[in-house]
Amino acid sequence: MDLENLRRSYEESSLVSADLAQSPIQQFETWFQFARETPAPDWLEINAMTLATAVDDRVSARIVLLKQFSASGFVFFTNYDSDKGQQLAENPLASLVFYWPHVERQVRIEGQVSKTNSETSDHYFHARPRGSQLGAVASPQSRSIASREELVEATMQIAAQNEGGEIPRPDYWGGFLLKPNRMEFWQGRPSRLHDRFVYEIEEATDDQAASENWSMRRLAP
Repeated sequence: MDLENLRRSYEESSLVSADLAQSPIQQFETWFQFARETPAPDWLEINAMTLATAVDDRVSARIVLLKQFSASGFVFFTNYDSDKGQQLAENPLASLVFYWPHVERQVRIEGQVSKTNSETSDHYFHARPRGSQLGAVASPQSRSIASREELVEATMQIAAQNEGGEIPRPDYWGGFLLKPNRMEFWQGRPSRLHDRFVYEIEEATDDQAASENWSMRRLAP
């Protein structure tokens, strides 16, 4: 395989400081909406993001889906007993990466993660399709199972137990909120002279993500 010659020239757009909002959350909203409105293949999930966690000498990354964002930060949902849930319980610092190839843009986000309140987790859990609710309850995420049939049988049992009624959200499933203290916006450019701007907060506190106390500077590509 000739991997060395796999490359493309990024020529869709450019980025200068005058283009950027004072708040990186506002800038993210602008870019996210632009990525949604720009024609893209059906398979592309605009809210798909890489979540990276680290514990001791182990760094892990996986794709999760962004389900909410606001001035407070970025929310995703998962099994708290999964690998990522346990890693975040031990080290609540994490990083998110969005890549939108159809607009040649990338966003990197770093910050501290905490669980959402039960009301937020309940609301999203019951807004999901019933099959997704059943799967969340039945799956011992990240643990070994003997077969797929075992998982399907567990799902069917839970469905029978809750037939005609609401499926209770289990305590081991809910949301995480990442409150950013660093956000980088990357715009692809020709000859690998990409545009990069980073927003940073000196000392992160619970309400800083909602403040306008951000510094911003250009980075070399």
